[in-house]
Amino acid sequence: MFGGRDSLRESKKEKDRTKLSEIQDLCASGKVKIVDFKFTDLPGTLQHISIPAQRFSADLLAGGIGFDGSSIRGFAEIQESDMLLMPDQNTAFVDPVCKVPTASFICDVHDPVTRERYWRDPRYIAQKAETYMKSMKIADVAYFGPEAEFFVFDSVRFDQNQHSGYYYLESEEGAWNSGRDGEANLGYRPRYKEGYFPAPPTDTLMDFRSTAIMKMANVGIEVEVHHHEVATGGQGEIGIKYQPMTKVADHLMLYKYVLKNVAKEHNKTVTFMPKPIFQDNGSGMHVHISLAKEGVNLFYNQEGYAQLSLMAMNFIGGLLAHSPALLAFTSPTTNSYRRLVPGYEAPVNLVYSQRNRSAAIRIPIYSHSPKSKRIEYRPPDPSCNPYLAFAAILMAGLDGVAKRMDPGEPMDVDIFELPPEQAAKIKTVPGSLEKVLEELEADQEFLLKGGVFTKDLIETWIDYKRRRENDQIRLRPHPYEFYLYFDV
Repeated sequence: MFGGRDSLRESKKEKDRTKLSEIQDLCASGKVKIVDFKFTDLPGTLQHISIPAQRFSADLLAGGIGFDGSSIRGFAEIQESDMLLMPDQNTAFVDPVCKVPTASFICDVHDPVTRERYWRDPRYIAQKAETYMKSMKIADVAYFGPEAEFFVFDSVRFDQNQHSGYYYLESEEGAWNSGRDGEANLGYRPRYKEGYFPAPPTDTLMDFRSTAIMKMANVGIEVEVHHHEVATGGQGEIGIKYQPMTKVADHLMLYKYVLKNVAKEHNKTVTFMPKPIFQDNGSGMHVHISLAKEGVNLFYNQEGYAQLSLMAMNFIGGLLAHSPALLAFTSPTTNSYRRLVPGYEAPVNLVYSQRNRSAAIRIPIYSHSPKSKRIEYRPPDPSCNPYLAFAAILMAGLDGVAKRMDPGEPMDVDIFELPPEQAAKIKTVPGSLEKVLEELEADQEFLLKGGVFTKDLIETWIDYKRRRENDQIRLRPHPYEFYLYFDV
């Protein structure tokens, strides 16, 4: 389960050296034809550049490969556009997606003049957060385990222009097709909000997900479980095993990459958009977290609430205190706030509980093993950049530990059944992207500690999200406004 001992570092390093050696041998033998270099832009989309395998060498590994940073979202200005990709040798894998035999690396971004790390590289932010944690002498590893949900559609159409705006989703699994005429209609479809765990034939995507997890295994991702999720229309989840924070962020980027390409092979399309279907459950990404030191899970205490240690409670206090600002990185789209509304198992309440799924923080109690004790932070969704989101989560929790923040009493009742006067006292998450950006402007000191986030990066993030996303939605009429207002 979750938590537990860190793997033996020396054997891991040896395994990584062996992996790189194998890639070099495959290139030299001609069995690998292409070498691909992957990295992530600021909003969180995977980018890549490829070279012929015969160009791959030790000199290239040491010297990097150049690219135009001004063409990457959130990166350099035109006058400072030259950037370097430096392959992380520990991330080498044979790409399971490409038809032409291809070896891939995840890369760090460097400045070609100073040779230093680029301050807007999201992966660098995650690595700095781990370094800062170790410098505090609190823990030597932060384990993260994301549960990213998604929808698999048969087709999608959308457009927005000066005189029209629309989207159309289609899924053979969609409950809206129950009355379809004109072709075979076998009737096995998950009803709205009743898609959790149905067996085939209702779950039509079992083989699709199984194919995907076999390919994920080829890139080093250990999958723990896969299943249909609550919504109709092809919602699913593939649970990947916890790992140290930056490594699991790497895995999440590859998880998306593999899943989207397997969908394409099946003539389907995958979206990690948080709320594509009206009046059904959205796609979240619950994040399981624990800290360890010298192999000991620091979040466990037999005598604590839900067997949590004081450190874990303080970590929760930090998360709850900083969540309004934190959501600017963990739930960073306008669509995120279509999901974060009451009534769809959405974690809108800034409280913690050992069982309550409407709480922002849940403490799983499936196991009483000290190794498995962790907390589950539920507001994030898979539209986030995992490097930035996980780093921000860690920094908020560490601030709580450093300041010994008290999270208050747990909320082990059905919040939706509370009397109105009691429910009104419970703090909830902000209701829009604009609001969380305002919260981030007001509360960011916890992110700046240890130089993990920089003022430049936070300002760039806020400007990008406000100008390129929030304002663009705000400027356009919504189709439902015609229903409400056309006849005024």
